[in-house]
Amino acid sequence: MAIGMKLNVNLRMSQKLVMTPMLQQAIKLLPLTRLELAQQVRQEIMENPVLEETQEDEELIDEKDNKEGTQTAKPTESFDVPQKDEPTLDSPDIDWDTYFQENIDRGMSAESYIERPSIETTYKKDPSLSDHLLWQLNLSVNNDREKFIGTCIIGNIQSDGYLRAEISDLCEISQGSEEEVSNILKIIQEFEPNGVGGRCLKECLAIQAQSDPDCSPLVLKLIENHLERLEERYFARLASDLKVSIETLIDAIKKIREFNPKPGLSFSSERVDYVVPDIVVVKTDEGYDVALNDEGIPKLRISPYYHNLLKSAAEGKTKDYLENKYRSALWLIKSIDQRRQTIYKVGKSIVKLQKDFLSRGLSYLKPMVLKDVAGDIEMHESTVSRITTNKYIDTPQGLYELKFFFHSGIRSYTGNSMSSIRVQNIIKDVVASEDERAPLTDDQMVQVLKEKNVKIARRTITKYRKKLNIPSAGKRKKLF
Repeated sequence: MAIGMKLNVNLRMSQKLVMTPMLQQAIKLLPLTRLELAQQVRQEIMENPVLEETQEDEELIDEKDNKEGTQTAKPTESFDVPQKDEPTLDSPDIDWDTYFQENIDRGMSAESYIERPSIETTYKKDPSLSDHLLWQLNLSVNNDREKFIGTCIIGNIQSDGYLRAEISDLCEISQGSEEEVSNILKIIQEFEPNGVGGRCLKECLAIQAQSDPDCSPLVLKLIENHLERLEERYFARLASDLKVSIETLIDAIKKIREFNPKPGLSFSSERVDYVVPDIVVVKTDEGYDVALNDEGIPKLRISPYYHNLLKSAAEGKTKDYLENKYRSALWLIKSIDQRRQTIYKVGKSIVKLQKDFLSRGLSYLKPMVLKDVAGDIEMHESTVSRITTNKYIDTPQGLYELKFFFHSGIRSYTGNSMSSIRVQNIIKDVVASEDERAPLTDDQMVQVLKEKNVKIARRTITKYRKKLNIPSAGKRKKLF
């Protein structure tokens, strides 16, 4: 049986979403931070000759030229007419030799001259933990081999003062025996700050306890054998097991609390990173408005030279190359402008929806989700999610990440929706004002929040308490 095959040509019309290169580039720019965007723009300037950065001096010159072009002033008005008593270079009656002799700067005399130190010698640099330990090592050890082993050990001590390397690894690095490395480590553990060189919290506290002449044997016993049980705070059971009074145990615990669990942090000189806001809220007579902060982001333009060269270039590889670079430059400029407009719209919408928060504070923060802002600015929720990533807004109530304003709501007993951020703030205030000797449990906190018109379950309080890094009632309890 023969089967016939037939070819047909059909014409169909359909709608299909196509991700153009410009759209892909615009989407990639949305979640970038200010620093990441500035770095990418710099990279594009290096790779694309058609792009160039607009300097502030050029902008001022252009504005000045525009102002001078619009003004029609008389030629005589742009010159200052010298007064009769003012000396000019064209005046033949002035003795210029006498003038310069009277106004010459004769400098300092040789007797009063004092040699000033250079700026490098006056710059003060705080010693690091490693520098401080190496200085003590040079005073304590005379043998070059022992100094080398000590240097290898100090090089593996972290900024918090702990040694994060095994003895076997140190032996391999320094080419020394285990006995040599252990002896040098004991010498380093006697250095300041007290407790440095410990390989764990137990060893760090033990070093400090052994160097304290007022330390009792009970303190050393607690650090060596019962450090984990101290965190459980069952002091009465622990005192019974150790056959000591509860008062004696508490005195030993107070002594342990005087020790520094991270001795190296006193020499820490970490750089503080400041957050630069992308949006600034400005209070006006009509309410609140937003302003974009473009500081640090290069301003781009198409190079006039390459623009003219593209017009005059003949057909060929050169023109194709310039057209591709010209098109890529236009896409980048439009994508950055689209990013700015989107940030402005989102910031404007947040300010409009959170007027009470801006005026009164955190207690008046309204619950808000991405859908609310997306519907207000007529954009997709994914676009709002991307543009609010790693972006900050400076408000009268402080500096916040844009993601901070998007959170769920909790129903109150009056039927209104209450912000989850506000509920967390209430929990924080309740814990801060509770009796430290009888802290509130999560079940008791449900009743306290009920009096504040907050309808919340115990498991939700537990979730928020852990999110706020608030320990349980048993661990918050203080006996002394």
